[in-house]
Amino acid sequence: MKEKFELEYVLNNVSVSILWSSISTLQGLSEWFADKVSVEGNIYTFQWGKSSQQAELKHSRTGSYLQFRWLDDEEEQTYFEFRISVNELTGDVVLTITDFACPDEKEELVALWNKEVGKLRKAYGL
Repeated sequence: MKEKFELEYVLNNVSVSILWSSISTLQGLSEWFADKVSVEGNIYTFQWGKSSQQAELKHSRTGSYLQFRWLDDEEEQTYFEFRISVNELTGDVVLTITDFACPDEKEELVALWNKEVGKLRKAYGL
């Protein structure tokens, strides 16, 4: 059974609107999350090299969050989510990623998210 986990990334010197564009547009997602992204209705296709995976956009709030569910995931309650918030004390913009993993796969998935967010930081000079 998969377990939920959250990762928080403080992204200094980025506006909420720029970060929102990087997680909500096809071009933005293609700059850091996948090699190519396409969408038909609420089904997104993410391509990495020759492999691809589809996810359904389940929930979103403009400027705040996007929640997806992988179509090939057999566990109905799992999802991955990008959420933007601003720390009230520091003014820092925070990207929180929520995902699910089997206990023996969590470390590998956390490393993958760290790598992907590293690409995001590089793409936007953060």
